[in-house]
Amino acid sequence: MELDTMARTIWGEARGEGMAGMEAVVMVILNRVDVAQKHGGYWWGNSVIEVCRKPYQFSCWNKDDPNLPRLLSVTKDNAYFATAKRVAQRALLGFLKDQTKGATHYHTRNVSPSWSKGLRPCAVIGRHLFYKLAED
Repeated sequence: MELDTMARTIWGEARGEGMAGMEAVVMVILNRVDVAQKHGGYWWGNSVIEVCRKPYQFSCWNKDDPNLPRLLSVTKDNAYFATAKRVAQRALLGFLKDQTKGATHYHTRNVSPSWSKGLRPCAVIGRHLFYKLAED
């Protein structure tokens, strides 16, 4: 279940971002799990599933996201989902290097969320800007 949830999150958030973008999103998931566990479940939860499914953290899981039905029904026959699943497997086995430099947050270049005001990205990968917030 952990692998499937992680792969669906990668697919939902970064299927058009290529391998580097998918790997960056999976590192944000793992970084959030790591930070949360160090703080007793702080904010996001203690597991990959809790982190991915936390309301309004990864928009692909939002109930009002128009792509949610596709996210829930995508299968391994979809090439992007098959790639996302391989990325998730490699991440869970510890085979990926964190190109995000510890990021726990990101957004696309075409939005500017309030939490990112005044912050400098620690990485830019594809169309995403990545941040490691001070309290992390």
